[in-house]
Amino acid sequence: MREAEKLVEYLNECWTPFHAVEHTVGKLEGEGFEKLSERETWKVVPGGKYYFTRNASAIVAFAVGGKYEAGNGFRIIGAHTDSPCPKLKPVSKETKNGWLMVNCQNYGGGLWYTWFDRDLSVAGRVVYKSGGKLKSGLVRVNKPIMRIPSLAIHLNRGANDGFKVNFQQHMSPVLATSIKDQLNRGSSGEQESK
Repeated sequence: MREAEKLVEYLNECWTPFHAVEHTVGKLEGEGFEKLSERETWKVVPGGKYYFTRNASAIVAFAVGGKYEAGNGFRIIGAHTDSPCPKLKPVSKETKNGWLMVNCQNYGGGLWYTWFDRDLSVAGRVVYKSGGKLKSGLVRVNKPIMRIPSLAIHLNRGANDGFKVNFQQHMSPVLATSIKDQLNRGSSGEQESK
């Protein structure tokens, strides 16, 4: 059971491929793995443990057997760091009918109907300019800030007849409303006390 708990802990830390690679690098280095560069000739030795990353979103790690000789076979175990999800578009802010929404694009072949009516957040890699240079960093908002609402049944009578998700029409999370301040004010325009 402890192995399953460790997997859940790992998944809770690794919201995106970028977070997964960063977390995995820390674990591998803690176990004595040495970083390699794809741009250099590798000098691997029997008993050595190595890894390299690509684009900070993919990682390859391997250990050379202590009795390894050129020509011997090898074993490969594979996994991936990505999973289907809505990804923010580069220009993602959109306001519709007083709602601040976030434009997304689909990544992978997800079960998109499972994303409706659940708390969502934002995580990933951001690229920014600092001191005239482009830099990147990881971001992770640890609280729910968005939701993709589903329509009430009286507004979508065909919901129980095989509703088909159209990603561009249905999968824009609501971030906030522009009428929130109006709702929080009394008829005189004064803020109501809470």
